Amino acid sequence: MAVSCKNKTAETEISSDNTTQESQKPNIVFIYTDDLGYGDISAYGATEISTPAIDALADEGILFQNAYATAATCTPSRYSLLTGDYAWRKKGTGVATGDESLLIDTNRTTLPGVLQSAGYKTGIVGKWHLGLGDGNGPDWNGKISPGPLEIGFDYSYLIPATGDRVPCVFVENHHIVNLDPNDPITVNYKEKVGDWPTGKENPELLTMKPSQGHNHTIVNGVSRIGYMTGGKAALWDDETIPMELVDKSKKFITTNKNQPFFLLLSTHDIHVPRIANTMFQGKSGMGPRGDVILQLDWTVNEIIKTLKEQNLYDTTVIVFSSDNGPVVDDGYQDQAKELLGNHNPTGGLRGGKYSAYEGGSKIPLIIRWPDGKGKGTVSKALVSQVDFLRSFAQLTGVENVEDDVIDSQNRLDVFLGDNATGRTSLVQESFMGPLSYLEGEWKYIEPKDGPKLVPWGTEIETGFQKEPQLYHLKNDPNETENLASKFPERVSDYREKLANLKKDGFTNQHEVNLN
Repeated sequence: MAVSCKNKTAETEISSDNTTQESQKPNIVFIYTDDLGYGDISAYGATEISTPAIDALADEGILFQNAYATAATCTPSRYSLLTGDYAWRKKGTGVATGDESLLIDTNRTTLPGVLQSAGYKTGIVGKWHLGLGDGNGPDWNGKISPGPLEIGFDYSYLIPATGDRVPCVFVENHHIVNLDPNDPITVNYKEKVGDWPTGKENPELLTMKPSQGHNHTIVNGVSRIGYMTGGKAALWDDETIPMELVDKSKKFITTNKNQPFFLLLSTHDIHVPRIANTMFQGKSGMGPRGDVILQLDWTVNEIIKTLKEQNLYDTTVIVFSSDNGPVVDDGYQDQAKELLGNHNPTGGLRGGKYSAYEGGSKIPLIIRWPDGKGKGTVSKALVSQVDFLRSFAQLTGVENVEDDVIDSQNRLDVFLGDNATGRTSLVQESFMGPLSYLEGEWKYIEPKDGPKLVPWGTEIETGFQKEPQLYHLKNDPNETENLASKFPERVSDYREKLANLKKDGFTNQHEVNLN
Protein backbone atom coordinates (compact mmCIF):
# COMPACT_ATOMS: atom_id res chain seq x y z
CA MET A 1 0.00 0.00 0.00
CA ALA A 2 1.41 3.34 -1.08
CA VAL A 3 1.52 5.24 2.19
CA SER A 4 4.57 7.35 2.86
CA CYS A 5 4.47 8.95 6.25
CA LYS A 6 6.28 10.43 9.16
CA ASN A 7 4.39 10.45 12.41
CA LYS A 8 4.17 13.38 14.75
CA THR A 9 2.86 12.91 18.24
CA ALA A 10 -0.87 13.62 18.15
CA GLU A 11 -2.78 15.06 21.03
CA THR A 12 -5.80 14.62 23.23
CA GLU A 13 -6.51 18.36 23.15
CA ILE A 14 -7.12 18.77 19.44
CA SER A 15 -6.33 21.83 17.37
CA SER A 16 -6.12 22.38 13.64
CA ASP A 17 -2.45 23.34 13.78
CA ASN A 18 -1.65 19.93 15.29
CA THR A 19 -0.02 21.42 18.40
CA THR A 20 1.18 18.63 20.66
CA GLN A 21 -0.52 18.50 24.06
CA GLU A 22 -0.28 14.85 25.08
CA SER A 23 0.94 11.60 23.55
CA GLN A 24 -2.48 9.97 23.24
CA LYS A 25 -3.94 10.01 19.76
CA PRO A 26 -7.74 10.15 19.60
CA ASN A 27 -9.73 7.09 18.64
CA ILE A 28 -11.98 7.54 15.61
CA VAL A 29 -15.42 5.97 15.21
CA PHE A 30 -17.04 6.74 11.88
CA ILE A 31 -20.71 5.70 11.68
CA TYR A 32 -21.56 5.59 7.99
CA THR A 33 -25.25 5.13 7.29
CA ASP A 34 -26.96 4.02 4.12
CA ASP A 35 -29.52 6.09 2.15
CA LEU A 36 -30.19 8.45 5.07
CA GLY A 37 -31.46 11.79 3.78
CA TYR A 38 -30.69 15.34 4.80
CA GLY A 39 -34.14 15.64 6.39
CA ASP A 40 -34.44 12.15 7.90
CA ILE A 41 -33.28 12.93 11.45
CA SER A 42 -34.56 15.40 13.98
CA ALA A 43 -31.18 17.13 14.35
CA TYR A 44 -31.71 18.33 10.77
CA GLY A 45 -35.28 19.42 11.29
CA ALA A 46 -37.37 16.28 11.01
CA THR A 47 -40.53 16.69 13.08
CA GLU A 48 -42.32 13.41 12.44
CA ILE A 49 -39.59 11.23 13.90
CA SER A 50 -37.20 11.59 16.84
CA THR A 51 -33.56 10.51 16.83
CA PRO A 52 -32.29 11.46 20.31
CA ALA A 53 -28.93 9.67 20.22
CA ILE A 54 -27.96 11.28 16.93
CA ASP A 55 -29.28 14.61 18.17
CA ALA A 56 -27.09 14.30 21.27
CA LEU A 57 -24.03 13.98 19.05
CA ALA A 58 -25.05 17.20 17.32
CA ASP A 59 -25.60 18.92 20.68
CA GLU A 60 -22.12 17.93 21.78
CA GLY A 61 -20.41 18.43 18.46
CA ILE A 62 -20.58 20.23 15.12
CA LEU A 63 -23.50 19.86 12.75
CA PHE A 64 -22.61 20.61 9.12
CA GLN A 65 -25.34 22.10 6.96
CA ASN A 66 -23.36 22.12 3.73
CA ALA A 67 -21.75 18.69 3.60
CA TYR A 68 -21.65 16.31 0.66
CA ALA A 69 -20.97 12.71 -0.18
CA THR A 70 -19.10 12.57 -3.47
CA ALA A 71 -21.88 10.67 -5.24
CA ALA A 72 -25.60 10.00 -5.22
CA THR A 73 -25.06 6.23 -4.92
CA CYS A 74 -23.21 4.07 -2.45
CA THR A 75 -20.28 2.39 -4.19
CA PRO A 76 -18.66 5.58 -5.54
CA SER A 77 -19.21 7.45 -2.26
CA ARG A 78 -17.55 4.66 -0.30
CA TYR A 79 -14.70 4.44 -2.78
CA SER A 80 -14.06 8.18 -2.39
CA LEU A 81 -14.20 8.06 1.41
CA LEU A 82 -11.59 5.31 1.55
CA THR A 83 -9.26 6.47 -1.26
CA GLY A 84 -9.47 10.26 -1.12
CA ASP A 85 -10.27 10.34 -4.83
CA TYR A 86 -13.47 10.92 -6.75
CA ALA A 87 -14.69 7.53 -7.91
CA TRP A 88 -15.29 8.69 -11.48
CA ARG A 89 -11.52 8.72 -11.92
CA LYS A 90 -11.63 4.91 -11.97
CA LYS A 91 -13.73 2.93 -14.42
CA GLY A 92 -16.18 0.42 -13.02
CA THR A 93 -16.98 2.24 -9.79
CA GLY A 94 -20.71 2.57 -10.37
CA VAL A 95 -23.07 0.56 -8.14
CA ALA A 96 -21.24 -2.76 -7.78
CA THR A 97 -22.79 -6.16 -8.33
CA GLY A 98 -22.79 -8.63 -5.45
CA ASP A 99 -19.94 -10.65 -6.94
CA GLU A 100 -17.72 -7.77 -8.07
CA SER A 101 -13.94 -8.02 -7.76
CA LEU A 102 -12.24 -5.63 -5.32
CA LEU A 103 -12.50 -2.12 -6.76
CA ILE A 104 -9.71 -0.52 -4.73
CA ASP A 105 -6.15 -1.15 -5.90
CA THR A 106 -4.23 -2.82 -3.09
CA ASN A 107 -1.15 -0.72 -3.93
CA ARG A 108 -2.81 2.65 -3.51
CA THR A 109 -3.07 4.94 -0.50
CA THR A 110 -6.22 4.53 1.59
CA LEU A 111 -7.73 6.10 4.68
CA PRO A 112 -7.31 2.95 6.83
CA GLY A 113 -3.78 2.52 5.49
CA VAL A 114 -2.86 6.06 6.51
CA LEU A 115 -4.25 5.45 9.99
CA GLN A 116 -2.42 2.12 10.24
CA SER A 117 0.81 3.96 9.51
CA ALA A 118 -0.03 6.31 12.39
CA GLY A 119 -0.22 3.37 14.80
CA TYR A 120 -3.97 2.74 14.71
CA LYS A 121 -5.78 -0.57 14.80
CA THR A 122 -8.30 -0.34 11.99
CA GLY A 123 -11.60 -2.15 11.59
CA ILE A 124 -14.67 -2.10 9.38
CA VAL A 125 -18.00 -3.60 10.39
CA GLY A 126 -21.06 -3.69 8.14
CA LYS A 127 -21.82 -2.92 4.53
CA TRP A 128 -18.91 -3.08 2.09
CA HIS A 129 -20.16 -2.98 -1.54
CA LEU A 130 -16.71 -2.32 -2.99
CA GLY A 131 -16.08 -5.78 -4.40
CA LEU A 132 -14.09 -8.71 -3.07
CA GLY A 133 -11.52 -11.04 -4.55
CA ASP A 134 -9.22 -10.89 -7.55
CA GLY A 135 -10.15 -10.45 -11.19
CA ASN A 136 -12.24 -13.60 -11.05
CA GLY A 137 -14.35 -12.29 -8.20
CA PRO A 138 -14.73 -13.75 -4.70
CA ASP A 139 -14.15 -17.40 -3.89
CA TRP A 140 -17.14 -17.73 -1.59
CA ASN A 141 -16.15 -21.21 -0.39
CA GLY A 142 -12.48 -20.47 0.20
CA LYS A 143 -10.29 -17.55 1.15
CA ILE A 144 -12.01 -14.35 0.02
CA SER A 145 -9.09 -12.11 -0.87
CA PRO A 146 -8.13 -9.40 -1.60
CA GLY A 147 -10.54 -7.32 0.42
CA PRO A 148 -10.52 -4.84 3.32
CA LEU A 149 -7.50 -6.44 4.98
CA GLU A 150 -5.45 -5.85 1.85
CA ILE A 151 -6.24 -2.12 1.70
CA GLY A 152 -5.47 -1.15 5.29
CA PHE A 153 -7.98 -2.70 7.68
CA ASP A 154 -6.78 -5.01 10.45
CA TYR A 155 -10.25 -6.49 10.96
CA SER A 156 -13.41 -6.74 8.89
CA TYR A 157 -16.89 -8.13 9.42
CA LEU A 158 -18.87 -7.50 6.28
CA ILE A 159 -22.14 -7.54 4.49
CA PRO A 160 -20.33 -8.30 1.21
CA ALA A 161 -22.46 -6.00 -0.95
CA THR A 162 -25.90 -4.84 0.24
CA GLY A 163 -28.81 -6.38 2.11
CA ASP A 164 -30.83 -6.73 -1.07
CA ARG A 165 -28.10 -8.65 -2.93
CA VAL A 166 -26.93 -12.23 -2.58
CA PRO A 167 -25.07 -13.86 -0.95
CA CYS A 168 -26.92 -13.09 2.29
CA VAL A 169 -24.03 -14.01 4.57
CA PHE A 170 -21.44 -12.28 6.72
CA VAL A 171 -17.76 -12.37 5.80
CA GLU A 172 -15.30 -12.08 8.68
CA ASN A 173 -11.82 -11.20 7.49
CA HIS A 174 -11.29 -13.70 4.65
CA HIS A 175 -14.06 -16.23 5.17
CA ILE A 176 -17.83 -16.58 5.29
CA VAL A 177 -19.07 -16.94 8.86
CA ASN A 178 -20.58 -20.35 9.78
CA LEU A 179 -20.20 -21.80 6.29
CA ASP A 180 -20.68 -25.57 6.19
CA PRO A 181 -18.14 -27.01 3.72
CA ASN A 182 -20.68 -29.71 2.90
CA ASP A 183 -23.13 -27.04 1.75
CA PRO A 184 -21.07 -24.79 -0.52
CA ILE A 185 -22.41 -21.48 -1.81
CA THR A 186 -23.00 -20.77 -5.48
CA VAL A 187 -23.72 -17.21 -6.63
CA ASN A 188 -24.70 -16.03 -10.09
CA TYR A 189 -25.90 -12.63 -11.24
CA LYS A 190 -26.75 -13.67 -14.82
CA GLU A 191 -28.82 -16.83 -14.52
CA LYS A 192 -30.53 -18.95 -11.91
CA VAL A 193 -28.46 -21.54 -10.07
CA GLY A 194 -29.78 -24.39 -7.95
CA ASP A 195 -33.38 -24.97 -6.95
CA TRP A 196 -33.99 -22.25 -4.38
CA PRO A 197 -37.28 -20.45 -5.00
CA THR A 198 -37.34 -16.96 -6.49
CA GLY A 199 -39.68 -14.03 -6.07
CA LYS A 200 -40.62 -14.23 -9.72
CA GLU A 201 -41.49 -17.92 -9.68
CA ASN A 202 -42.83 -18.24 -6.13
CA PRO A 203 -44.41 -14.94 -5.02
CA GLU A 204 -46.63 -16.82 -2.57
CA LEU A 205 -43.54 -17.45 -0.40
CA LEU A 206 -42.74 -13.77 0.07
CA THR A 207 -43.27 -11.84 3.31
CA MET A 208 -42.25 -8.61 1.56
CA LYS A 209 -43.04 -8.27 -2.11
CA PRO A 210 -40.85 -6.39 -4.61
CA SER A 211 -42.16 -3.25 -6.26
CA GLN A 212 -39.70 -3.58 -9.13
CA GLY A 213 -36.77 -5.89 -9.75
CA HIS A 214 -35.55 -7.63 -6.59
CA ASN A 215 -37.34 -10.83 -7.64
CA HIS A 216 -34.54 -13.37 -7.68
CA THR A 217 -33.55 -15.81 -4.89
CA ILE A 218 -35.72 -15.71 -1.77
CA VAL A 219 -33.89 -15.55 1.56
CA ASN A 220 -35.88 -15.17 4.80
CA GLY A 221 -39.05 -14.50 2.86
CA VAL A 222 -37.51 -11.65 0.86
CA SER A 223 -36.46 -11.93 -2.78
CA ARG A 224 -33.10 -10.37 -3.60
CA ILE A 225 -31.03 -9.22 -6.55
CA GLY A 226 -29.05 -12.16 -7.91
CA TYR A 227 -29.24 -15.91 -7.52
CA MET A 228 -27.68 -18.10 -4.85
CA THR A 229 -27.93 -21.58 -3.45
CA GLY A 230 -26.19 -23.31 -0.54
CA GLY A 231 -24.74 -21.95 2.68
CA LYS A 232 -27.95 -22.34 4.68
CA ALA A 233 -26.15 -22.35 8.03
CA ALA A 234 -24.40 -19.09 7.13
CA LEU A 235 -27.47 -17.05 6.14
CA TRP A 236 -28.07 -13.92 8.15
CA ASP A 237 -31.30 -13.11 9.98
CA ASP A 238 -32.48 -9.77 8.60
CA GLU A 239 -34.14 -8.75 11.87
CA THR A 240 -30.89 -9.07 13.83
CA ILE A 241 -28.40 -7.57 11.36
CA PRO A 242 -28.08 -4.33 13.40
CA MET A 243 -27.53 -6.30 16.61
CA GLU A 244 -24.84 -8.38 14.93
CA LEU A 245 -23.05 -5.30 13.64
CA VAL A 246 -23.27 -3.55 16.99
CA ASP A 247 -21.94 -6.65 18.76
CA LYS A 248 -18.93 -6.91 16.45
CA SER A 249 -18.29 -3.18 16.81
CA LYS A 250 -18.38 -3.42 20.59
CA LYS A 251 -15.91 -6.30 20.53
CA PHE A 252 -13.55 -4.38 18.26
CA ILE A 253 -13.70 -1.36 20.57
CA THR A 254 -13.10 -3.33 23.77
CA THR A 255 -10.35 -5.45 22.23
CA ASN A 256 -8.43 -2.38 21.08
CA LYS A 257 -9.22 0.03 23.91
CA ASN A 258 -5.61 0.27 25.06
CA GLN A 259 -4.34 1.70 21.77
CA PRO A 260 -5.64 4.19 19.19
CA PHE A 261 -8.25 2.61 16.92
CA PHE A 262 -10.30 3.50 13.88
CA LEU A 263 -13.69 1.84 13.47
CA LEU A 264 -15.80 2.32 10.36
CA LEU A 265 -19.27 1.11 11.31
CA SER A 266 -21.10 0.93 8.01
CA THR A 267 -24.73 0.30 8.88
CA HIS A 268 -27.26 -1.61 6.80
CA ASP A 269 -29.96 0.80 7.94
CA ILE A 270 -31.76 2.43 6.29
CA HIS A 271 -31.20 0.57 3.00
CA VAL A 272 -33.75 -1.87 1.60
CA PRO A 273 -34.99 -4.39 2.48
CA ARG A 274 -36.11 -2.49 5.56
CA ILE A 275 -36.82 -5.19 8.12
CA ALA A 276 -36.76 -3.76 11.59
CA ASN A 277 -36.15 -5.83 14.68
CA THR A 278 -39.24 -6.58 16.77
CA MET A 279 -38.05 -3.88 19.20
CA PHE A 280 -38.84 -1.24 16.57
CA GLN A 281 -41.56 -2.70 14.38
CA GLY A 282 -44.52 -0.33 14.24
CA LYS A 283 -42.89 2.19 16.59
CA SER A 284 -42.40 5.07 14.13
CA GLY A 285 -45.88 5.20 12.63
CA MET A 286 -44.22 5.49 9.22
CA GLY A 287 -43.82 1.82 8.42
CA PRO A 288 -40.54 -0.07 8.04
CA ARG A 289 -38.59 2.92 6.73
CA GLY A 290 -39.40 4.98 9.80
CA ASP A 291 -38.83 1.99 12.07
CA VAL A 292 -35.30 1.43 10.78
CA ILE A 293 -34.49 5.11 11.34
CA LEU A 294 -35.34 4.48 15.01
CA GLN A 295 -33.22 1.33 14.82
CA LEU A 296 -30.32 3.36 13.42
CA ASP A 297 -30.61 5.77 16.34
CA TRP A 298 -30.47 2.76 18.68
CA THR A 299 -27.25 1.66 16.96
CA VAL A 300 -25.68 5.06 17.57
CA ASN A 301 -26.75 4.96 21.22
CA GLU A 302 -25.27 1.49 21.71
CA ILE A 303 -21.89 2.61 20.37
CA ILE A 304 -21.91 5.70 22.60
CA LYS A 305 -22.82 3.55 25.63
CA THR A 306 -19.92 1.21 24.87
CA LEU A 307 -17.44 4.06 24.57
CA LYS A 308 -18.61 5.46 27.89
CA GLU A 309 -18.50 2.06 29.62
CA GLN A 310 -14.91 1.58 28.44
CA ASN A 311 -13.92 5.12 29.49
CA LEU A 312 -13.22 5.97 25.85
CA TYR A 313 -15.88 8.58 25.17
CA ASP A 314 -13.61 11.47 26.08
CA THR A 315 -10.78 10.21 23.86
CA THR A 316 -12.81 9.36 20.76
CA VAL A 317 -13.80 11.39 17.72
CA ILE A 318 -17.26 10.33 16.52
CA VAL A 319 -18.31 11.03 12.94
CA PHE A 320 -21.87 10.41 11.76
CA SER A 321 -22.83 10.70 8.10
CA SER A 322 -24.57 9.06 5.13
CA ASP A 323 -23.32 7.69 1.81
CA ASN A 324 -25.93 9.43 -0.36
CA GLY A 325 -29.37 10.96 -0.32
CA PRO A 326 -32.67 9.25 0.48
CA VAL A 327 -35.03 7.07 -1.51
CA VAL A 328 -38.51 6.02 -0.47
CA ASP A 329 -39.49 3.18 -2.84
CA ASP A 330 -36.26 1.41 -3.76
CA GLY A 331 -37.56 -1.97 -4.80
CA TYR A 332 -39.93 -3.33 -2.16
CA GLN A 333 -43.55 -2.78 -1.21
CA ASP A 334 -42.84 -1.62 2.34
CA GLN A 335 -45.39 1.23 2.50
CA ALA A 336 -42.61 3.79 2.80
CA LYS A 337 -44.38 6.14 0.41
CA GLU A 338 -47.90 5.54 1.69
CA LEU A 339 -46.96 6.12 5.35
CA LEU A 340 -44.54 9.01 4.83
CA GLY A 341 -47.09 11.57 6.01
CA ASN A 342 -45.51 14.99 6.51
CA HIS A 343 -41.98 13.61 6.76
CA ASN A 344 -39.64 14.94 4.04
CA PRO A 345 -36.53 12.74 3.70
CA THR A 346 -34.58 15.30 1.63
CA GLY A 347 -35.48 18.21 3.88
CA GLY A 348 -37.00 19.94 0.87
CA LEU A 349 -34.04 19.45 -1.47
CA ARG A 350 -34.77 18.49 -5.07
CA GLY A 351 -34.10 14.94 -6.23
CA GLY A 352 -32.85 12.15 -3.98
CA LYS A 353 -30.68 9.07 -4.23
CA TYR A 354 -29.32 8.64 -7.79
CA SER A 355 -30.01 12.30 -8.69
CA ALA A 356 -27.74 15.10 -9.89
CA TYR A 357 -29.80 17.51 -7.81
CA GLU A 358 -28.89 18.37 -4.22
CA GLY A 359 -31.05 15.64 -2.72
CA GLY A 360 -28.69 13.09 -4.23
CA SER A 361 -25.50 13.86 -2.37
CA LYS A 362 -26.11 16.58 0.23
CA ILE A 363 -26.07 14.60 3.44
CA PRO A 364 -26.08 14.89 7.23
CA LEU A 365 -22.63 15.20 8.81
CA ILE A 366 -22.04 15.47 12.54
CA ILE A 367 -18.63 15.38 14.23
CA ARG A 368 -18.29 15.15 17.99
CA TRP A 369 -14.80 15.98 19.26
CA PRO A 370 -13.63 14.43 22.55
CA ASP A 371 -12.42 17.71 24.06
CA GLY A 372 -15.70 19.51 23.41
CA LYS A 373 -14.28 21.40 20.45
CA GLY A 374 -17.07 23.23 18.63
CA LYS A 375 -19.75 21.96 20.99
CA GLY A 376 -23.19 22.91 19.74
CA THR A 377 -21.88 24.59 16.60
CA VAL A 378 -23.79 24.67 13.32
CA SER A 379 -21.35 25.06 10.43
CA LYS A 380 -22.22 26.32 6.96
CA ALA A 381 -18.77 25.48 5.59
CA LEU A 382 -18.65 23.62 2.28
CA VAL A 383 -17.23 20.15 3.01
CA SER A 384 -16.84 16.84 1.20
CA GLN A 385 -16.34 13.32 2.51
CA VAL A 386 -13.40 12.92 0.14
CA ASP A 387 -11.41 15.16 2.51
CA PHE A 388 -11.37 12.82 5.49
CA LEU A 389 -8.23 11.04 4.27
CA ARG A 390 -5.90 14.04 4.32
CA SER A 391 -7.68 15.62 7.27
CA PHE A 392 -7.31 12.51 9.43
CA ALA A 393 -3.71 12.23 8.28
CA GLN A 394 -3.14 15.69 9.75
CA LEU A 395 -5.08 14.81 12.89
CA THR A 396 -3.02 11.69 13.57
CA GLY A 397 0.40 13.13 12.73
CA VAL A 398 1.01 11.70 9.26
CA GLU A 399 3.12 14.37 7.61
CA ASN A 400 3.21 13.09 4.05
CA VAL A 401 0.53 11.40 1.98
CA GLU A 402 1.42 9.96 -1.43
CA ASP A 403 0.41 11.91 -4.52
CA ASP A 404 -1.88 9.12 -5.74
CA VAL A 405 -4.43 10.87 -3.50
CA ILE A 406 -5.60 13.50 -5.97
CA ASP A 407 -8.83 14.97 -4.65
CA SER A 408 -8.68 14.85 -0.85
CA GLN A 409 -7.86 18.17 0.80
CA ASN A 410 -6.62 18.71 4.32
CA ARG A 411 -9.70 20.35 5.82
CA LEU A 412 -9.10 19.52 9.47
CA ASP A 413 -9.66 23.17 10.38
CA VAL A 414 -13.14 22.94 8.85
CA PHE A 415 -14.01 19.67 10.55
CA LEU A 416 -12.87 21.22 13.85
CA GLY A 417 -15.05 24.26 13.29
CA ASP A 418 -12.10 26.67 13.04
CA ASN A 419 -12.84 27.49 9.40
CA ALA A 420 -16.40 28.54 8.58
CA THR A 421 -15.88 28.74 4.81
CA GLY A 422 -14.51 25.36 3.80
CA ARG A 423 -13.86 24.31 0.25
CA THR A 424 -13.97 26.64 -2.72
CA SER A 425 -15.45 23.88 -4.88
CA LEU A 426 -16.37 20.22 -5.10
CA VAL A 427 -17.73 17.70 -7.60
CA GLN A 428 -20.88 15.58 -7.33
CA GLU A 429 -21.55 12.38 -9.27
CA SER A 430 -25.01 11.08 -10.12
CA PHE A 431 -25.94 7.64 -11.42
CA MET A 432 -25.17 7.01 -15.11
CA GLY A 433 -22.19 9.32 -14.81
CA PRO A 434 -23.10 13.02 -15.16
CA LEU A 435 -21.08 15.31 -12.91
CA SER A 436 -21.94 18.58 -11.21
CA TYR A 437 -19.45 21.28 -10.27
CA LEU A 438 -20.27 23.29 -7.16
CA GLU A 439 -18.32 26.48 -6.46
CA GLY A 440 -19.32 28.74 -3.61
CA GLU A 441 -23.02 29.44 -3.94
CA TRP A 442 -23.26 28.22 -7.53
CA LYS A 443 -23.82 24.79 -9.05
CA TYR A 444 -23.28 23.69 -12.64
CA ILE A 445 -24.73 20.37 -13.90
CA GLU A 446 -23.22 19.12 -17.13
CA PRO A 447 -25.64 18.15 -19.93
CA LYS A 448 -26.91 14.59 -20.20
CA ASP A 449 -29.44 13.20 -22.66
CA GLY A 450 -31.22 10.67 -20.49
CA PRO A 451 -34.42 9.86 -18.64
CA LYS A 452 -36.03 12.61 -16.57
CA LEU A 453 -36.95 10.17 -13.80
CA VAL A 454 -34.96 7.27 -12.37
CA PRO A 455 -36.07 4.50 -14.78
CA TRP A 456 -37.12 1.82 -12.30
CA GLY A 457 -39.99 3.72 -10.74
CA THR A 458 -38.61 5.53 -7.71
CA GLU A 459 -40.20 8.83 -8.81
CA ILE A 460 -36.92 10.68 -8.31
CA GLU A 461 -35.74 13.25 -10.84
CA THR A 462 -32.40 12.31 -12.37
CA GLY A 463 -31.43 15.91 -13.08
CA PHE A 464 -30.60 15.02 -16.68
CA GLN A 465 -31.17 17.74 -19.26
CA LYS A 466 -29.75 18.15 -22.74
CA GLU A 467 -28.71 21.70 -21.93
CA PRO A 468 -26.37 22.81 -19.13
CA GLN A 469 -27.93 23.78 -15.82
CA LEU A 470 -26.80 26.52 -13.46
CA TYR A 471 -28.32 27.22 -10.06
CA HIS A 472 -27.64 29.81 -7.37
CA LEU A 473 -27.98 27.64 -4.29
CA LYS A 474 -28.10 30.42 -1.73
CA ASN A 475 -31.13 32.06 -3.32
CA ASP A 476 -32.55 28.88 -4.82
CA PRO A 477 -31.58 25.89 -2.64
CA ASN A 478 -34.23 23.71 -4.30
CA GLU A 479 -32.77 24.29 -7.78
CA THR A 480 -35.97 25.53 -9.38
CA GLU A 481 -34.60 28.21 -11.76
CA ASN A 482 -31.98 27.28 -14.34
CA LEU A 483 -29.85 30.41 -14.80
CA ALA A 484 -27.54 29.03 -17.49
CA SER A 485 -28.91 31.24 -20.23
CA LYS A 486 -28.54 34.36 -18.06
CA PHE A 487 -24.91 33.65 -17.08
CA PRO A 488 -23.23 32.03 -20.09
CA GLU A 489 -19.75 33.15 -19.05
CA ARG A 490 -20.13 31.47 -15.66
CA VAL A 491 -21.35 28.29 -17.37
CA SER A 492 -18.32 28.36 -19.66
CA ASP A 493 -15.99 28.91 -16.70
CA TYR A 494 -17.43 25.99 -14.73
CA ARG A 495 -17.46 23.73 -17.76
CA GLU A 496 -13.76 24.42 -18.27
CA LYS A 497 -12.93 23.90 -14.60
CA LEU A 498 -14.77 20.59 -14.56
CA ALA A 499 -12.98 19.51 -17.74
CA ASN A 500 -9.62 20.35 -16.13
CA LEU A 501 -10.52 18.38 -13.04
CA LYS A 502 -11.34 15.37 -15.16
CA LYS A 503 -8.03 15.68 -16.97
CA ASP A 504 -5.53 16.89 -14.40
CA GLY A 505 -6.91 16.63 -10.89
CA PHE A 506 -7.36 19.70 -8.77
CA THR A 507 -6.78 23.01 -10.52
CA ASN A 508 -7.45 25.02 -7.36
CA GLN A 509 -4.38 23.89 -5.44
CA HIS A 510 -3.60 27.47 -4.46
CA GLU A 511 -6.47 27.23 -1.99
CA VAL A 512 -5.42 23.94 -0.47
CA ASN A 513 -2.85 22.77 2.02
CA LEU A 514 -2.29 19.37 0.42
CA ASN A 515 -0.44 18.20 3.53
